[in-house]
Amino acid sequence: MTRLAVPDLSLIVLIGTTGSGKSTFAARHFASTEVVSSDVCRGLVSDDQNDQSASSDAFDVLHYIAGKRLAAGRLTVVDATNVQSEARRQLLRLAREHDVLPVAVVLDVPEAVCAERNAAKPDRADMPAHVIPRQRRELRRSLRGLEREGFRRVHVLRGVEEVEGAEIVRERRYNDLRHLTGPFDVIGDVHGCRAELEVLLEQLGYRLTRDDTGRAVGAHHPEGRTAVFVGDLVDRGPDSPGVLRLAMGMVEAGSALVVSGNHEQKLGRHLRGRKVRLAHGLAETVEQLAREAEADPAFPARVAEFVDGLISHYVLDGGRLVVAHAGLPEKYHNRTSGRVRAHALYGDTTGETDEFGLPVRYPWAEDYRGRAAVVYGHTPVPDAEWLNNTICLDTGCVFGGALTALRWPERELVGVPAERVWYEPVRPLGGESPSGRPLALTDVAGRRVVETRHLGRVAVREDNAAAALEVMSRFAIEPGLMPYLPPTMAPCATSREEGYLEHPAEAFAGYAQAGVREVVCQEKHMGSRAVALVCRDAATAEKRFDAHGGVTGALYTRTGRPFFDDPALTGALLDRLRAAVDAAGLWQELDTDWLLLDAELLPWSAKAAGLLREQYAAVGAAAGSVLPTVVADLERAAARGLLVGALLADQRERAGCAAAFTEAYRRYCWPVDGLDGIRLAPFQLLAVEGRSLAGEPHDRQLALIDRMVEADPGGLLRRTDRLLVDTGDPASVDAGTKWWLRLTGAGGEGMVVKPLHPLTRRPGGRLVQPGVKCRGREYLRIVYGPEYTRPRQLERLRERHLGHKESLALREYALGVEALDRLAAGEPLWRVHEAVFAVLALESEPVDPRL
Repeated sequence: MTRLAVPDLSLIVLIGTTGSGKSTFAARHFASTEVVSSDVCRGLVSDDQNDQSASSDAFDVLHYIAGKRLAAGRLTVVDATNVQSEARRQLLRLAREHDVLPVAVVLDVPEAVCAERNAAKPDRADMPAHVIPRQRRELRRSLRGLEREGFRRVHVLRGVEEVEGAEIVRERRYNDLRHLTGPFDVIGDVHGCRAELEVLLEQLGYRLTRDDTGRAVGAHHPEGRTAVFVGDLVDRGPDSPGVLRLAMGMVEAGSALVVSGNHEQKLGRHLRGRKVRLAHGLAETVEQLAREAEADPAFPARVAEFVDGLISHYVLDGGRLVVAHAGLPEKYHNRTSGRVRAHALYGDTTGETDEFGLPVRYPWAEDYRGRAAVVYGHTPVPDAEWLNNTICLDTGCVFGGALTALRWPERELVGVPAERVWYEPVRPLGGESPSGRPLALTDVAGRRVVETRHLGRVAVREDNAAAALEVMSRFAIEPGLMPYLPPTMAPCATSREEGYLEHPAEAFAGYAQAGVREVVCQEKHMGSRAVALVCRDAATAEKRFDAHGGVTGALYTRTGRPFFDDPALTGALLDRLRAAVDAAGLWQELDTDWLLLDAELLPWSAKAAGLLREQYAAVGAAAGSVLPTVVADLERAAARGLLVGALLADQRERAGCAAAFTEAYRRYCWPVDGLDGIRLAPFQLLAVEGRSLAGEPHDRQLALIDRMVEADPGGLLRRTDRLLVDTGDPASVDAGTKWWLRLTGAGGEGMVVKPLHPLTRRPGGRLVQPGVKCRGREYLRIVYGPEYTRPRQLERLRERHLGHKESLALREYALGVEALDRLAAGEPLWRVHEAVFAVLALESEPVDPRL
């Protein structure tokens, strides 16, 4: 049996004359989806697999399908004769474009066998006799030159027995270590600083192994952690041989991995006898190795073998971590080609040079949008900082900076300062760390699918994204200060209770049916939704949210617009909030310098004055001027004995409805002057530094907020009343209903019923609604009109459909929680904004606004 080794991601090109058994071979060794056949593609474009006139179009299709598979990281097999060099050249180009290894598998079957097989096929019986001999000659001419053409592996199967006895063995790529899950300690550029490396390893918890002379020759971690070096172990520093000895010992013992750096690459070329320029610290390393060879002549050869075997990058921890010396864009992760290796070793440049004569590095990390964290070195920075899920650990130890390590998956940084400046840098070390670019249009434009932890994939249509882009780009506050947008909320199921469109019975029954026993009923404040980002000071706002100009937070609407046109008024309100948080001791208790609140700002008229004047007051004024006159005229007519009793009763009812309508909206209006008259009712604490609180029980959140309210002496903050209800206890349900009746009877808008524990799921695993609103009978006049309570109107309105609204509420809720989770995890702005933007985009979906 002949074993044919192929990389598990490669382009496998079958080569053989017609009738050599390529299709049979492919079907035997590969999944049908992995094989792209020229015959099948010819049939797709012409309905005839043997129509040679369709070959050009067929191969266009073949190359397109193969390209899409390779782009997706799928092994691909091309089933075609491929005996002509031009056909193979196009496939080799395809492999290069997608940075995969091309593999040739040649089926060298005797001409007579091929002819016999073709004769047995009805669709090939009339094939011209010269075809197989011609293809056979082309195949023989090609055999010796396949490796020169660019195939990285060539397998030749001679004769039918070898073809039938072959076995395909898929090999893991050298850079694919996704099966290693760590934990890891990724260590930045050492550059010969052995003493600092030993101190760092001990600080990380490693136990050093020393030889008889006291030299460190290995290290292991008692908890099984693995060290990963980002390359550039050598050059410039005082003891490159000592660093190599330690790293090599750790690799041999299985306690470390090393990716190649450009300095190892250059050292390896020198040790192989290649002519290289002894610059950038290489001369010092060569001199140190020469001294080492006096005591251990075999050491340089061991070093040469070690550096020759280094891989350009590793993909670890299920694809969540990528380590490459100079960093690596996502399209190169787990790929294998010369340009991938070149980028991993040297990075990319703009083609310019700076004032020190050094190449200007292309800021690839500023454009990075990958899911894997990329840890790298190569270019020294003063401090290791996360940027778009990438981090540079070269903090210039050899230049007098520090040697830095990243603990993974903890994402903790550990560093030790350099003992001294070992090598004077050409460029000063104190330059600026890379900074993120503004958000890119491609982050949000077009049809998008956002992955959420709690609801899976949430799709955003292109037209909805366009509508959100209009709002975000023209009216919204800075995206960095807007880490969350609140979701819409569905009403409870429509009530059949006489005189009611919404009633607590349906809210409690709905949650009981979903298996939720404990719910909290929260007073629903009639105002305007407001999200408050409160930072401890301007320095916190600048560091954490990139705010400038002394800004200490933000107050914005549910569509991301600033709540007040006057920044001074926003600042004054945030000052009051900050003082309340401080007085309540929440900074210390929550171990944070900022917090995010969901709230309602009252009165309604503070934000909706125009709407009140143009819509509600106009309706009330019109009804108030017409209906009393109509009633008076009808009363006079009735007094004269005319039969207008029924009409009079109807108009009196209409006048009463109009008066109730006016009274309903006036309850939520009062004059304000600056902050005088303004009330803010926080009802949820969303997030603090390092933690999303969206999953915290609502009673605990409200208790923390109560302390803020009590600590505000000026009356700006308003408490949210609440009641816990057991949906399985009729007495508790009755108490909840009576509580709602008292609340709405006193002029309240209604209540919101939520599971006490957020993110609750049904027995089948599906999320339940995070909350439903149950609005009061009189309040709903504002929504459905003055006369909605009249029996005929009410019966018609009961035919409302809630399915789309409920779906929208769940999707927006999942996106909002996702944004909070990403914010708490310290993910880059574009990742947080992706979820926030999607909430706003979904808000443009058509839905009954009265719901």
